[in-house]
Amino acid sequence: MIAVTFLVGLMLVGVHNTGLSYYKVLAYMPRKFIKKYMPSEQTFKDHPSLKWLGRYLKHPSLWHLNRKSVARAFLVGIFCALLPIPMQMLLAAFLAIVIRSNLAISVSLVWITNPITMPPIFYFTYKVGTFVLGSQALDHNMSFSYEYVKTHLVALLWPLLTGSLICATVFSVIFYVLINRFWIWHVRSNWKKRSKDESE
Repeated sequence: MIAVTFLVGLMLVGVHNTGLSYYKVLAYMPRKFIKKYMPSEQTFKDHPSLKWLGRYLKHPSLWHLNRKSVARAFLVGIFCALLPIPMQMLLAAFLAIVIRSNLAISVSLVWITNPITMPPIFYFTYKVGTFVLGSQALDHNMSFSYEYVKTHLVALLWPLLTGSLICATVFSVIFYVLINRFWIWHVRSNWKKRSKDESE
């Protein structure tokens, strides 16, 4: 799970140090690699917060690694990751069941927002919200500590929710399209390479 989150993080911020594009980063994530580092199906089925879903987790499409299921997983996972709500994993699992995305990837991607990344990510979504709503942003000394949020709840709430919803929708759709296009490109490239090798 850590490895998958790290790779997704590289795609989100860009890999300027290596000079690789988003598509090239994705090219290093074939099915075997994902299967190697992704927690097993049974791990998710036994997880305390997901176990109650029971028979719904048995649908085979939730564990497939194909273009549609993986693209939908990025749609679900990134959307849920950018929402400032508790129990993101549960929401991601529920949406994965509804739209038949790969559940393991959907749930793992919510860890894009973790204790380290939450402050900068949600500060960005908050700023987007204040821009869209035309409201005054709080000073630069703001924090997401319990005391600060409690004191400034009203001023923070609507801009944060609005900005987060907008960012969640935009970035999830972007990655849904990227994964679809990459998968098609990758398959075509493999076929061309195979055809060329056979002709020789």
